Amino acid sequence: MSKRIEDYALIGDCHTAALVARDGSIDWLCLPRFDGGACFAALLGTPENGYWQIAPAEEPRSATRRYRDETLILETEFETSTGRARVVDFMPLRHEYPDLVRIVEGLEGQVAMQMRMVLRTDYGSIVPWVRQIDRGINAVAGPDSLRLETPIHLRGEDLTTLGNFTVDAGQQTPFVLTWYASHIKPPPSLDAFQALKRTERWWHRWAHRCMYDGPHREAVVRSLVTLKALTYEPTGGIVAAATTSLPERIGGVRNWDYRYCWVRDATLTLEALLTNGYIDEAHAWREWLLRAVAGNPSQMNIMYGLAGERRLTEIELDWLAGYADSKPVRIGNAAHRQFQLDVFGELIDAMHTARAAGHECDENAWRVETKLAEFLETGWKEPDEGIWEVRGPRRHFTHSKVMAWVAFDRLIKDAEQFGFEGPVERWRSVRDEIHKEVCKKGFDKKRNTFVQSYGAPDLDASLLMIPLVGFLPVSDPRVAGTVEAIEKELLIDGFVARYRPKKSVDGLPPGEGAFLACTFWLADNYALLGRRGDAEQLFARLLELRNDVGLLAEEYDPHEQRQVGNFPQAFAHVGLINTAWNLGNGCPHRRQHK
Repeated sequence: MSKRIEDYALIGDCHTAALVARDGSIDWLCLPRFDGGACFAALLGTPENGYWQIAPAEEPRSATRRYRDETLILETEFETSTGRARVVDFMPLRHEYPDLVRIVEGLEGQVAMQMRMVLRTDYGSIVPWVRQIDRGINAVAGPDSLRLETPIHLRGEDLTTLGNFTVDAGQQTPFVLTWYASHIKPPPSLDAFQALKRTERWWHRWAHRCMYDGPHREAVVRSLVTLKALTYEPTGGIVAAATTSLPERIGGVRNWDYRYCWVRDATLTLEALLTNGYIDEAHAWREWLLRAVAGNPSQMNIMYGLAGERRLTEIELDWLAGYADSKPVRIGNAAHRQFQLDVFGELIDAMHTARAAGHECDENAWRVETKLAEFLETGWKEPDEGIWEVRGPRRHFTHSKVMAWVAFDRLIKDAEQFGFEGPVERWRSVRDEIHKEVCKKGFDKKRNTFVQSYGAPDLDASLLMIPLVGFLPVSDPRVAGTVEAIEKELLIDGFVARYRPKKSVDGLPPGEGAFLACTFWLADNYALLGRRGDAEQLFARLLELRNDVGLLAEEYDPHEQRQVGNFPQAFAHVGLINTAWNLGNGCPHRRQHK
């Protein structure tokens, strides 16, 4: 039976990441970067597809874990009948080659330990050629070479690398796994203990920059550290999650690859970074956005690769069983080809947010934005696939039109506030036309609520963005009416579903958990509406969904009482950060004040 998604913790080096289970097993690791070929893929298959476990040889009496202070260094402590031992897991901030370090520390008595490793490349499909080397093993498969160095004796058995050893109180035993291209000379060995000191100092310095000092600092800092871990340092791009194909419903088919960068996340992510004092990261994210979208506006993607790649061809890996038998397992994401109007608004809003925060007013960025506006002046009238990337027919989604309105609203503000030149009067005319159409065609007067798409009765959690982006003031009765309708129709045990999936709408069988980012949006709406108690209560419930080390997946299944979807998800943690600021400062969401 598969481990629960919340049984995992994240370690990473701002290039790639790994998931470590409570039992000391690393079941997911993509090298050399987030979207690389996995060398541990048991998460989506079986143990034969790759894992690396270090744990007591006997069944431990207990296992507890935590992150070391405000870092990404994971400590898992095991208690056995003979003593206590700790496994310290981390990935050093790299210079050239990725390393994964595990250090076993004896805490009390003497503990017999066992290491088991199954190395597989290309998502668990290729068995590498393994040979013994001084102080470890070397494995080669095509372009990939992996070296494991440790002082303990290793042996091979049934395509598995094994090692048995004991640790006494005060003793430390290191393991260092290093990836490098198979055609080059092996890199120098890494000193595990010096790497631990450097990594701890680096994360402490980084976390210390956080400007939030409210009642939820621990949750905010952990979310910021997670966001930093999901950043691809060379380019500044931030991946949506560290995994692919973790299902939105256990056993279902809504299994997508989230190891890419979504334009949609732009503004909310930028706000989370800026409000907490992470100016350099915000600047890098903004620059990544500008590089990625450069080109013909009609060819703008909704998502890109880590370096801005546009072709994210989706394929299915039929040799993997899928998490908890949830098939298919996919790499790549076909949604990159979709037309989604809202990303134009998100990108232009992000540029406006950066300028309002004091980032230099870049003329090149303005040229990109005005070029996008030229396309959007007529493009906003077209149907699209919408914020949730439905794989059914295109529709006139209300949220998409609202974000097109945001695009022109922010362009006008930039021209007025920062002196940029552009056809402002024409933009005002388009903005007014969009607003009028949305209020006429996207609003159900009988039910006093906005709807998911023109002419359809369905609701959508994305409508919660209407007051947050300033499309309507919170005093407008249509805002309260929409919130009330969403409470009645989209709440699942108090958490918000994106919408009610129908195969006729999104081309897939129904069934998914409550979407956590949307639930944070509802808390923001409560705060705007003056329902402070409801906002704080909902936020407290969301904090309770985090696992024991403070991480959130994309969704939560209230019926199964477990996290579902890709993990950890940046968008969920961005929602946590922004809502904590809104509640802690006693003010509504910043976006509606622009």
